[in-house]
Amino acid sequence: MLSPVATGRVLQINLSDGGVPKRPVLAGLAVHVTRDGIRGDRQHDLRHHGGPDRAVCVFSVDVMARLAEEGHPIAPGTSGENLTLAGLDWAHVRPGCRLVFERGVVLEATAFAPPCRTIAESFRDGQFERISDKRHPAESRVYCRVLTEGELRAGESVVVLAGG
Repeated sequence: MLSPVATGRVLQINLSDGGVPKRPVLAGLAVHVTRDGIRGDRQHDLRHHGGPDRAVCVFSVDVMARLAEEGHPIAPGTSGENLTLAGLDWAHVRPGCRLVFERGVVLEATAFAPPCRTIAESFRDGQFERISDKRHPAESRVYCRVLTEGELRAGESVVVLAGG
């Protein structure tokens, strides 16, 4: 049985034609989330990114704020995440949880996203490993599969459901 463990909101939706940084979708515009990811987003390296179990990458602006306090020049979209979420206890966003968005999109977290050197510019001295879950639990991006397709907008609420 899944139970709600955290609530937050979508701060920003980020897309690119491949690579990083991903750029914000204009405020108020909806994006369409499909089983393949967010329409209009691409990845250069399909061996390590994309596909049904890595369709959407999510990260926390609250974790980013802590990283910025450490001197890292990270900002929404610079670490390659599609959805920058706010207000969540990020420790609850882990493989197996579900993210249920206000307009009906449902994602299931499948894995922590391993950091790579393509995001090094977001980190002081290129220390991209700073968001490795193995080194810093609860401070990693998370890959998700899409369980329920639909439209998504910045500002929507999100509920995290964790399995019991």
